[in-house]
Amino acid sequence: MTGPGKPLRRIDAPFVSLGPSGVTVRDRLKGLTPENEKVLRLVGGHLGSLASRDLKARCADGLEHGNQTWATRKRDLTVQSSSRWAGSITKATHDQWALSRRGQAAHLDYLDTGIRTISHRLSLPLVERGSRRQPGGYRSKHEWFVKTRRLHVLEERRAAVAADRDNGIVHVVRGGRKLLNTRHNLDTAQLTEQQWRERWETARRFLSADGESGKRFGNETIRVTPDGEVSIKLPAPLADLANARHGRYVLTAKVTFPHRGTEWADRIEANRAVAYRIHLDVDRGRWYLDASWTRPVVKTMPLEAARAAGMVGVDTNADHFACWHLDTHGNPVGDPQRFPYDLTGTATHRDAQIRHAITQLLHWAKRCGMRAIGLENLDFTAETTREKHGRRKRFRQLLSGIPTGKLRARLVSMAAELDLVIVAVDPAYTSRWGAQHWQKPLATPTRKTTRHDSAAVAIGRRALGHPIRRRTAPPHDDQSDRRGHRTAQAGPGIRGREETRHPATDRAHDARARAGTTRTRATSRASNTVRDARSDQTWVQDPLLLT
Repeated sequence: MTGPGKPLRRIDAPFVSLGPSGVTVRDRLKGLTPENEKVLRLVGGHLGSLASRDLKARCADGLEHGNQTWATRKRDLTVQSSSRWAGSITKATHDQWALSRRGQAAHLDYLDTGIRTISHRLSLPLVERGSRRQPGGYRSKHEWFVKTRRLHVLEERRAAVAADRDNGIVHVVRGGRKLLNTRHNLDTAQLTEQQWRERWETARRFLSADGESGKRFGNETIRVTPDGEVSIKLPAPLADLANARHGRYVLTAKVTFPHRGTEWADRIEANRAVAYRIHLDVDRGRWYLDASWTRPVVKTMPLEAARAAGMVGVDTNADHFACWHLDTHGNPVGDPQRFPYDLTGTATHRDAQIRHAITQLLHWAKRCGMRAIGLENLDFTAETTREKHGRRKRFRQLLSGIPTGKLRARLVSMAAELDLVIVAVDPAYTSRWGAQHWQKPLATPTRKTTRHDSAAVAIGRRALGHPIRRRTAPPHDDQSDRRGHRTAQAGPGIRGREETRHPATDRAHDARARAGTTRTRATSRASNTVRDARSDQTWVQDPLLLT
């Protein structure tokens, strides 16, 4: 509970998250012959080598890059491939360089946060207690000394990263730095050199082609016809491998796209742009084709319409979703629900767990007749630093382990398919105030309400536009001194509407003290006068009257 000396931070208004901006579907290339696979490896390896050289040239340009240098790179690549392949390679190269720049900026912010936190804690006396906003001093002289050394290390790292950023230098590895470092730890990764080499070559292949509206079936480089025939425009050095007209190679595999196949067919028949990517799953030994396209980002539903049928409040945790169904007035309906997921193991396993939990959540929301789901707008980028939470290593690992970005993106895209919208709310004080106002009232002899369940109620009420705290009835009639309006229905524009109210008597006393007045109620003055007059006399019982 926040006291009078701890002001509340600003709570942002809830809003409806925008729908997905793109679509990606996948189908397996079944029935490929050894000759088909050989051609795909040759084309992917040749284009991958061109992409590596182009990335090197782009990194060398740095901040001096412009339209002229881009055109020069594309012209050089066209000679060894084609104009469309060159356009796809240069665009992918520029996107990879821009992604590295964004990661560099995020790393700088992380270092700045650590430096500020350590400098602040070093300036405080030892063992000084901190507040909720700022940490306190260090616990011992040894820890203080170690942190001074870490401060110098962070400052040196920050200077090196800042110098690279000012000069436009980025460090990029095509195929992934993690896979590159695995080469030096094959025993730990349980891989042989041949297995690692196959993964490395697969990651560095380039078989991606951007779509182009107005062209036949939306893509001239990798073309997929409505009946599922896949053909590839071969680069100039490999044109002798063509088995069709105009230097094209037709694969024996057919694709159908069971998911969103109708939407994909409508696009290619209208010659609208569709981007394709062919890749190999090394573990399964299967080739896949991904088709993707963009669509305009629109707000699927106004906020008022989303609140019309109630709300499902969802509290995101490290291993489960805690959910509760709320009606339009913010009252919990039924029992809380919990949808677990396991974020340990491989990336594929984690992704499957997230998708399964989100599917269960969305289907339950549809069964409840809901049109919207209230979700916290979480962002732990500033909370995972080791300097802020000090020795709380498990807590930092907990925050780092929650894939907030992936959860939010997947939930928004999957909810759009079921005509559900996501209402994002500010996560400030939801767990604390939910436990304060809802955990005990919602507990029954047969149901134990957890802190996560009460936080889900708080999130749902905030998404509906209601204050988190419950309605409180006025006092009884015999308590006339405290009689007043106590229903906690403050307007949405009042900043302190969700904090604990002070008693009415305290406010009245404060107002009289500021105004310098005294109470003027006649009844109170009369009762005080009688009580003062009687206090000066000795009470004696009168004799009984005889009748």
